[in-house]
Amino acid sequence: TQRARASVQTALHVPYGDGDREKLDIYFPPDPSETFPVLVYIHGGYWQCLSKEESGFAALPLVSQGVGVVAVGYDIAPKGHMDAMVLQVRRSIAFLVEQYSRIRGVYLCGHSAGAHLAAMVLSTDWTEYGVVPDIKGAVLVSGVYDLEPILHTYVNDELNMSREVAQRNSPMQCIAPAASVAVACEVLVAVAQQDSPEFRRQSQEYGQHCSPQALRAAGWSVSMLDLADVDHFDIIERLSEKSYILTQV
Repeated sequence: TQRARASVQTALHVPYGDGDREKLDIYFPPDPSETFPVLVYIHGGYWQCLSKEESGFAALPLVSQGVGVVAVGYDIAPKGHMDAMVLQVRRSIAFLVEQYSRIRGVYLCGHSAGAHLAAMVLSTDWTEYGVVPDIKGAVLVSGVYDLEPILHTYVNDELNMSREVAQRNSPMQCIAPAASVAVACEVLVAVAQQDSPEFRRQSQEYGQHCSPQALRAAGWSVSMLDLADVDHFDIIERLSEKSYILTQV
């Protein structure tokens, strides 16, 4: 992230709301006169650690190819509650496309808890936001798509979710995209060979059994990518490498 900040044009800590963490880091491609696609990266950390400050590692290889990269900040637990986090990330996307007219096509990328938040963005009813982002794709990496299994684990100690909160914020239970979302959206569900059995189960269920029917009915495409020889962490950290398969995708 520090190397990217030092070597490409940036707009850091751009506020999309009034909260302390409601800010974006934007890494621009070299030609300021051209329109460009943008990859919006939503960090993981079980909704209670990490930040946008560690989220610029994919910027260098992508910016060099003419792709803008945006790292999203949001209120992590215990300050942030699940409903609020989902709302913040949705608002950040609406703000981004309203403020930057040169963006042509938004691609979401989230890892772990960030993949959950990105999947929730896909089910947004944008009529409430007064703008319809041109979301062309989503790369959901080692994500959580059903929150109910974590209700009785240590992860929920800080989140303090009720069953109702978990259900309404589970992408598996609200997968039908709103009519206001672009038709030609491609969703890639990626999972690591060395992910835990539960991460693998949820990715396979969301990517192969749960989401395709509803999403394809809306004209979207859904595919799975099972990556060998990576674990839950390096599957995303290797996005800093230009030659890495996920960077290429």
